[in-house]
This record gives sequence, structure tokens and C-alpha cells, in this order.
Amino acid sequence: MRELDRIIQKADGKKPRLLLHSCCGPCSSSVLELLTKYFDVSVLWYNPNIYPQNEFNKRFETLIELVEKMGLADSVQILAEPYKSEVYYEAVKGLENEPEGGARCAKCFRLRLMETAKIAKQYGYDYFCSTLTLSRHKDAVLINSLGEDIAKLVGVPWLPSDFKKRNGENRSIELCEKLDLYRQLYCGCEFSLHRREQHAEKEKVAD
Repeated sequence: MRELDRIIQKADGKKPRLLLHSCCGPCSSSVLELLTKYFDVSVLWYNPNIYPQNEFNKRFETLIELVEKMGLADSVQILAEPYKSEVYYEAVKGLENEPEGGARCAKCFRLRLMETAKIAKQYGYDYFCSTLTLSRHKDAVLINSLGEDIAKLVGVPWLPSDFKKRNGENRSIELCEKLDLYRQLYCGCEFSLHRREQHAEKEKVAD
């Protein structure tokens, strides 16, 4: 977060344009609360990994609800790409049996960050970043490394972050409860859903 602090100080009160990839409404809550103080933020909804499509729709609706309930609808633009699960499955082909947090997840992160960078470049944003680093289940070091690599390839600066720090994750939980938002029970992809279902089944057997 020190690098983020440095970028904010360097802006000297001006608000650089930032394209923020949103993985979900809950993770966007405390991140938007922080970033909208210092950046002109647009949110990108690009998550072809989410399974099934009705869950994809529900999470997108929750993001819109969040922005409205936070009073940001007039200042934060939401850009949304349609459901394209085939793009995700092609990206992770051969990695279906990887454990959570492994090579499949890294491919998924890269897919979403690359699309964010390309759109940021196309529309002249000063930075791009992602809410992915809010969760304690996500590797912020890996995500920042991918972001930096993609920034060099595409030609738009990556905004480094570890949004879980400084009470960011706990603050997101507080905001979701306050705003009565839907909070998902699994990461998003088909594989994480099946893993949760298997875990729930084992708990039933144990009881």
C-alpha cells in the first residue's frame, strides 16, 4: 500500500482516471470507498469465470446496487462485458484439476487483468487495477506481479495494491452488512463451486 500512497501523493490533489476491475460487489465496497477519494474511478465488470450464468447476473446486479447505495451512481461509471464463459474455459484448459490458488487461478487473474488493461489503454485511463487483492484468499503478490507484467505489455500503468490491508477486508464486510448486499459463498468458477459442495457434503457426513 506504500506504493499506492506514493502515487496518491504525487497526484497532488488531482484525480487521475482509474479503471477498476471488479470481481464482485462486496470486494468493491471498501475499495471504492477508498479510491474514489483520490481517483476518477470507472468500474469494469469482466468476469467470464463466474458459474453459472444466473450467478454471474446476480453478482453484476449486486455491483450496481452497491454503487447506487453508496451514492456513487453519478460519479462512478460501470462498464460491463457480457457473459463469455467459453473464453474462461479456453484460458484454463488442462488446468481443471489444479487446486484452488494454483495455476488455474493465476490464468484466471491474468485473463481478467489483461482485458482491463486493454480497455484502460483504449479509453485513455491513467491507471488500471483490480479489487481482487481485497480477499485474504487471493495472493496479492501474484496479482500485483501479473498487473505489472501486463502494464508493460499493454502500455498503461498498473496501480499496485493490497486492499485487504488497513482493515480493508473487514470494512467490506461492515459495508455489505450495512447496505444489505448479497455476499457469495464461493469464489466464482465452476471448480470453486464444486469444491465448496464437496466440503459441505463432507461436513454433513461428519455430523
